[in-house]
Amino acid sequence: MRKEEESFSFSAEPQPVRTQGPDSDPDPDESRGRTGKGRSPEFSISSPGSDQRKVQEDNLSSRISRLYPNMSKGQKRLADYVTEHYEKAAFMTAAELGKQARVSESTTVRFATLLGYRGFPEFHQTLEELVRNRLNSIQRMEVTYERIPQDKILDTVLASDIEKIKLTQEHMDRKAFHLAVETILSAKTIYVMGLRSCAPLAAFLAFYLNEIFDNVRLVNSTGSSEVFEQLIRIGEEDVIIGISFPRYSMRTLKAMEFANNRSAKVITLTDSIHSPMNLYSSCNLIARSDMASIVDSLVAPLSVINALIVALSMRRQNEVVNTMTTLERIWNEYQVYSRDEINPLDDHRSINLKDPDRNTIDD
Repeated sequence: MRKEEESFSFSAEPQPVRTQGPDSDPDPDESRGRTGKGRSPEFSISSPGSDQRKVQEDNLSSRISRLYPNMSKGQKRLADYVTEHYEKAAFMTAAELGKQARVSESTTVRFATLLGYRGFPEFHQTLEELVRNRLNSIQRMEVTYERIPQDKILDTVLASDIEKIKLTQEHMDRKAFHLAVETILSAKTIYVMGLRSCAPLAAFLAFYLNEIFDNVRLVNSTGSSEVFEQLIRIGEEDVIIGISFPRYSMRTLKAMEFANNRSAKVITLTDSIHSPMNLYSSCNLIARSDMASIVDSLVAPLSVINALIVALSMRRQNEVVNTMTTLERIWNEYQVYSRDEINPLDDHRSINLKDPDRNTIDD
């Protein structure tokens, strides 16, 4: 039997910043002073696969361990809860986390600052990134069942997906997006790869790229060796688009490494700048994803793919119209669709196309 594919995870570290200043609001726990001596909690969230990336010594676990002896009682309760229940803390607000540790919301915020974060959101994001790569399917279900009431599942999931699209829109690097468009347009052969839950995204992208370009290859695989067989001719004139979200596919990562070593252009669609997928890419498209039970939310990544397809089709309008006109005739002739599902182009209708490079109208 074939071994189940490995997943790749990593450690995310906060950026060092100035800790709490003299103008900070007083807190009941702080006013009692730090307790001095104390045993640091055992905190083990370093990820397997960290040998793929240099791990900074001053990460979350080491900061908690180092600062624990001088924390206040309230901060120690927060540290204890985070180390013992980090998979739950990652999905809590500052107020909810404070309630679990029996401290105020302001204490929770200052706890994040004490650890070297710019605020609770950055601390929360680090926890979330760590957890997303470590939870197995059963743990995902347990976390979800505790977060979402049974009668609020539909509203909660839809609201979460909407939020992920908004966050993706706000933080998307427009220069990276335009670079991706130009790179694809100039490529000799376009390879698209996404495995497991990302396979439908890759298939969707490849389907529409095939209607725009002549040489598009969707990399499918049930074994690692098959990937390299399909990529054997990739070279510096080609581009590969790799799609992977937590839990990251090792096969996809190795394919990006192989393409990079062959001097091909590498574009990645993933969830974070810390994603291991970005190790070998020159153009990173970041789309927020989240998990609902055992289901990965890939709504935002699909929206980015839609935008990519629209941008490419607008740059290749003549080719797209010619392709679609031919396809409409074929679909009609061979009854691919029922008559009420298609609206064939009128051969006598003139279509004016805008050239995005010249700002003029073609007849």
